[in-house]
Amino acid sequence: MKAIRQIGSLAFVLGLFVSVFGGLPWHVLVADDPVIPLWLKIAVFCLLGGILVVLGTLACERKRFQSMAGREAPAGPETDGSVLLLNSDKVPGKDVSEILGLVQGHTVFAVSLGKDLSAIVRLLLGGELTEYTEMMGKARTASTARMTAEAAALDADAIINVRYMTTSVVGTAAELLVYGTAVKLG
Repeated sequence: MKAIRQIGSLAFVLGLFVSVFGGLPWHVLVADDPVIPLWLKIAVFCLLGGILVVLGTLACERKRFQSMAGREAPAGPETDGSVLLLNSDKVPGKDVSEILGLVQGHTVFAVSLGKDLSAIVRLLLGGELTEYTEMMGKARTASTARMTAEAAALDADAIINVRYMTTSVVGTAAELLVYGTAVKLG
């Protein structure tokens, strides 16, 4: 279903760009000729067809998610276990022997125009904006991996006081920063 939605999104984007950047100049230059060229007809068909494909797949997806509403949510990404991550300032049963300093991971993610279209439609219909959920999940995974790699380079045993911060950069691009204190355990 996701692949079909992406094809619909791609058709929409291609149709939109051809219609705007090819069709409008053609119309201005050849406004007296009532015959619309085949390429412009195909572009408009792709634009409208892409929207219909995205709407159809979103409707099917929404029904599937409603049927799964009572089930448990999937677990988050697994870490490799080399560096312990905690959002508290103490590690239960362990003492902090050395503070190595602040470590951080940072990334900026954005969704494609096609996924943005899907999200806009879902805003109108209601439901989870899975395009943005996936985007933020990937951003969280990437920034956490970068922070963990920075701590591993310091030979840290744990990162305490882990915090996540997000901000909108431009449009649908989001910045995600994760930071914490790298420590050695005794």
